Amino acid sequence: MARVEASGAAADADWILGRLARPAPMRTTFVELRGSRLLKKPLRLEGEYRRPQDDTLVRQVTSPYAETTTIRAGEVSIARGDKPPRQFSLARAPELAGLQASFGALLAGDRVALERTYRLAADGTRARWTLTLTPREATLAARLQSVTLYGRGAELRCIETQPARGDAQRTLLAGAAEAARSVTAAGALATLCYGGHRAQ
Repeated sequence: MARVEASGAAADADWILGRLARPAPMRTTFVELRGSRLLKKPLRLEGEYRRPQDDTLVRQVTSPYAETTTIRAGEVSIARGDKPPRQFSLARAPELAGLQASFGALLAGDRVALERTYRLAADGTRARWTLTLTPREATLAARLQSVTLYGRGAELRCIETQPARGDAQRTLLAGAAEAARSVTAAGALATLCYGGHRAQ
């Protein structure tokens, strides 16, 4: 279990990345909310992230359907049910590119790799912090506005991906995902993501 730091000292990007780095292999459960104007309430997905190797990130959805997404070497493979996996370049999916940067690269603690694609802005204290990733390239920025991470101490609790158009996607991790198991209201789930960083 990740420790929660009580220090009121400011959290900078280097401090955050140093705490989040996890050697492969590792895994963590997640609860993801996908908003859409076509839905009465956000779609709720549950599953697990795995990082079996340093260059590989696996996202396995177990509810409300079964789907496995594997990101490796700039390529994406998506397998659902008995159908043959779909394969395509990561460049075609900015939301997955954001995921790879905000989760896979963060677990490697590689600031240099992150800053090739994103500007980093840290805020808050070591007990409760945010790290916002903003695309540098105009091509990616046209599709992805930002990725914001919310954490407490060494625990990454939520990733919020904001596309250039449309609703934000929130992925609750670790302790926040566990707390979300008995929560169904969208507002309460968003509060778990933000962890008191801003009012709803």
